[in-house]
Amino acid sequence: VPLTSFTYARDIPIKTGGGWVDHTSNLNIDYGVTGGSSNGLVQASGANASPLVQMNLEKDTYKTHVFNTTMRISFVDMMRAQVTGRSLDKLLSDGVRLCYDKHMDANVYVGMSNYGSSGLVNNANVTASTVAYDSTNTYTDWAHKTPQEILNDINTAINAVWAAAGYDLRAMPNHIILPHEQFNYIATQPVSALSEKSILTYLQENNVAAKNNVDLVIAGVPWCKGAGTGSSDRMVVYVHHEDFIAVEELAPLSRVMTSPSPADQAYDSLYMANLSEVEFFYTQTIRYYDGI
Repeated sequence: VPLTSFTYARDIPIKTGGGWVDHTSNLNIDYGVTGGSSNGLVQASGANASPLVQMNLEKDTYKTHVFNTTMRISFVDMMRAQVTGRSLDKLLSDGVRLCYDKHMDANVYVGMSNYGSSGLVNNANVTASTVAYDSTNTYTDWAHKTPQEILNDINTAINAVWAAAGYDLRAMPNHIILPHEQFNYIATQPVSALSEKSILTYLQENNVAAKNNVDLVIAGVPWCKGAGTGSSDRMVVYVHHEDFIAVEELAPLSRVMTSPSPADQAYDSLYMANLSEVEFFYTQTIRYYDGI
């Protein structure tokens, strides 16, 4: 089995269904009321006019693409496999699934560069900042910071996203992804020489989201390594909820047809899927922090 990993299903909501469409869309609705929603809605005695609620409709469109690969089984190999009891179909089907999962991992985290799509870690419309310097005003990376300074970076990021979303309780960030190196460091480094508690445990217990009864996931991915400005390491802080971000398996991976190929002395099976790019419904609910 190839040495590989994929974590896209953990880090983004996946919607299923829609078929073989060539793009997806999202309807944005902005509401407004005459005079505003505070003083403007107070009715004076004898007034004969009522404030009107209005809405503005806009549509965002997202790219889709077709995943396509063929599995070929030689007739002779198929006959030999019957003697050994191995299933070439099963072995090669697993390979197709592995290719699909690796493709989805790239699609979710960085997008398809040849087709102008982006992913979780590199969307140009997401606000990117550099984390604060340490107490010596020399380093920004976590290896040179105290646990309190790392917690400050986490809380600064959570508060910035939440504030940009108007402090909507649904928009409290609940997911952070960062490079494996930083994740492994905080997961194994004790808070102090006298403590058995890791920095990761300390962060999970004391972050702003936890204090507002939100479970914060902190996880490592390879895609954040060097993804920041100047090839710095990036932390992505966002709300993991399908109302704010998603990817769509419009037509999930399936074997769409199988046919014999006498010229190649084999059977060919075609596998296809129709997939969307990462859909950012509210870019206020995600931020990048570089230099960790």
